[in-house]
Amino acid sequence: MHQTYSIEELQARVRAVLARAGMNDTQAKALSRVITAGERDACKSHGIYRIEGTLRTLKAGKVRGDALPRLHPDTGGAIVRVDAMGGFSNPAFDLGLPVLVERARHFGLAALVINDCTHFAALWPEVEAITEHGLAALVMCPSYASVAPAGGTRPLMGTNPLAFGWPRPGGDPYVFDFATSVAARGEIELHRRAGTPLPEGWALDAEGRPTTDPVAALAGAMLPFGGHKGSAIGTMIELLAGVMIGDLTSPEALEHLGTTALAPTHGELILAFSPAAFAAGRPGDPLPRAEVLFQAITGQGARLPSARRFAARALARRDGITLTAAEVDQLDRFLALGLEAVA
Repeated sequence: MHQTYSIEELQARVRAVLARAGMNDTQAKALSRVITAGERDACKSHGIYRIEGTLRTLKAGKVRGDALPRLHPDTGGAIVRVDAMGGFSNPAFDLGLPVLVERARHFGLAALVINDCTHFAALWPEVEAITEHGLAALVMCPSYASVAPAGGTRPLMGTNPLAFGWPRPGGDPYVFDFATSVAARGEIELHRRAGTPLPEGWALDAEGRPTTDPVAALAGAMLPFGGHKGSAIGTMIELLAGVMIGDLTSPEALEHLGTTALAPTHGELILAFSPAAFAAGRPGDPLPRAEVLFQAITGQGARLPSARRFAARALARRDGITLTAAEVDQLDRFLALGLEAVA
């Protein structure tokens, strides 16, 4: 039987599941918020589907559920660094956000570097948290090797998501968040669970041959979006959010984990920009000028990215979040058994 929860009720339930699995409140609070946000915004591949992998990663000892992130000694500069201390990226971001915002307003541009974290969700929660402060944001991170470079046949890069946000006072921000692979790995897993084939051009099997079989794809490699263009952007993310910040690249993350069944360990790079600072001394306010551009896009009948997600959010706020009977049963099982619920 389907069950409907308010956003707050579902977050509390997810938080209880994570606490039952041994996570401290710092970790459980941040993760439950982003997992619930995935369900709220109808992004099923980033909702409660992610709990099982989170519990598996905890049980395997590849992430610290008791971690307390640490802000590095303050240098007063534009680079803010947080050590996730082997925990998830989300609590580390929460710790660094206020300092990032203050520095971006002061310098016009600031960067938040998160090291030694485990990442499991979308990047738009970080982007939106920054746009709420009237700042633009660019966020990126590697993953584990699961994507072949353009022209290649074997996994080398991660799905390497890239997200951008622009503040829109009085309305939802302009946000895009996409993997540099043709699809997120979670989308392929959802096809596997549903027993449905993948679209052509998504993946290669273990022999480097094109496949529409999600099982073969998970054993092989995904493809970058846009061929060599997506491959180049994915490589850029390996360099900026891996090599440059002194953290793991996607091949190194896979070597560390030894499997793609767990959440990946690496770092994350978050850039915040002050539109007012960059436009200082030039004619026109950048925020109203941006609205002219957005209106020109929608005036042609085009849809701004994240529009469907924001529409789903509005419905969830009004009507709640409905889970299937199987999803409710899974939450009940996780809450009853904790880490014993996963292999």
